[in-house]
Amino acid sequence: MNKKQDKKLFYQRRNFWKEASPSTIKKAFAFAEPYMDFLNKAKTVRESIAYTEALLKEHKFQSIGGKKGSRRLYQIFRGKTIAMAVLGSEPLSGGFNMVASHIDAPRVDLKQNPFYEDSSSGMACMRTHYYGGIKKYQWVSTPLALHGIVIRADGSKIDVSIGEKDDEPVFIIPDLLPHLARKEQYSKNLADAIDASRMNLVFSGMMEPASEEKEAIKAYTLQLLKKQLKIEESDFISAELELVPATKARHSGFDSSMVVGYGQDDRVCAYTALRGLLDNLDSTPKRTMIVYFSDKEEVGSQGNTGAHSVFIQDFVAALLRANGESDSSANLRKTFINSHILSGDVTAAVDPNYPGVHERQNAVLFNHGVGLCKFTGSGGKVSCNDANAEFTAKVIRIFNKAGVFWQMGELGKVDEGGGGTIAYILANLGAEVIDCGTGLMGMHSLYELSSKADIYSTYCGYKAFLASAD
Repeated sequence: MNKKQDKKLFYQRRNFWKEASPSTIKKAFAFAEPYMDFLNKAKTVRESIAYTEALLKEHKFQSIGGKKGSRRLYQIFRGKTIAMAVLGSEPLSGGFNMVASHIDAPRVDLKQNPFYEDSSSGMACMRTHYYGGIKKYQWVSTPLALHGIVIRADGSKIDVSIGEKDDEPVFIIPDLLPHLARKEQYSKNLADAIDASRMNLVFSGMMEPASEEKEAIKAYTLQLLKKQLKIEESDFISAELELVPATKARHSGFDSSMVVGYGQDDRVCAYTALRGLLDNLDSTPKRTMIVYFSDKEEVGSQGNTGAHSVFIQDFVAALLRANGESDSSANLRKTFINSHILSGDVTAAVDPNYPGVHERQNAVLFNHGVGLCKFTGSGGKVSCNDANAEFTAKVIRIFNKAGVFWQMGELGKVDEGGGGTIAYILANLGAEVIDCGTGLMGMHSLYELSSKADIYSTYCGYKAFLASAD
């Protein structure tokens, strides 16, 4: 047996930059440009939905319940979750191909009654409550933008986005100076050094000249809010206002081979899935193609817009009706049981500064393609979906046939920690599901890092999977 034959016996990751053709590398760089635009324009769940719907309409998708006869359908629920589909030539009850991602990201929310004037500093501030798994120290003393919606007393809605444009103010949760931090911070462990109850936003500081009001700074700010945004303090109670990094996604690395930006967990998988669907519209697929964006994944997928809700089942039932098939409970269950799903969520790539939390042989590396994760969870695979061997092999065959750069990995060493995705929720419906997504460094931070090679490979993998006839 010669050396060349010997090599085929081994599983080896393929480095994209080493083995991809010059034209493919060019495509990977080009693909990153609109992706970065998406990151900049879709920093919240609602903004992600709006961006997605606009693209769907450009490609002649119809909202379910609208014009009959369309094979390109989508549905938005509560403004925070969306599913889109291209009906195939085969019966939907025979199963569909789906990529399911989430579009929420860790952030800091304003509380429902946030506004107060701080007597000790003489400033107007906003109280906050963080959302998802963050390292609190990363969110202090960094420029933040305020996004969200306000519903006024008359029911009208105001969209808020302050801090994204160069001529707009940004906001800061100030950190304690190191000169005075010895007792307050340095004597505590990292998780407790920043007290969540002290993550208050400095919102404003002016007052009317010669004002004698008790809360003059707060009163003046409320006047500005009324004048500029037409909102009052009571409107905050029903508002959804979120603080996100004010910086834009940027090319990263001296070679510009990476992307750094906020919210790549999990909007990198959402965008690549969306593009994979839209770039498969040239012909009618055999199996129906579905892309699903859920909300609330970072806090357990609960609620009426999370993956635990009935929305995705209701959407598939509506597709069955649109396809002239029975939407009975039995046929709906049969449809999910016959279906194949990629749970499109990011995974942790080996960080050169912290390689010890990974077992390299079973970890995802930058530049080696989209990461397949047979299971997530923690410890003894707790709270995971563990994809079966048959389906894992099927996905690998699809990727190999399409020339996709891929690798197998898991989320860190055994007992090092762990994490989960929505894979198990969809698997509970009977579908075949495996986790599949882009590797990130600095996941859940304000500035997550990704490889353009892996972003493009994720897109290619999703595109091939959605169009698969198997």
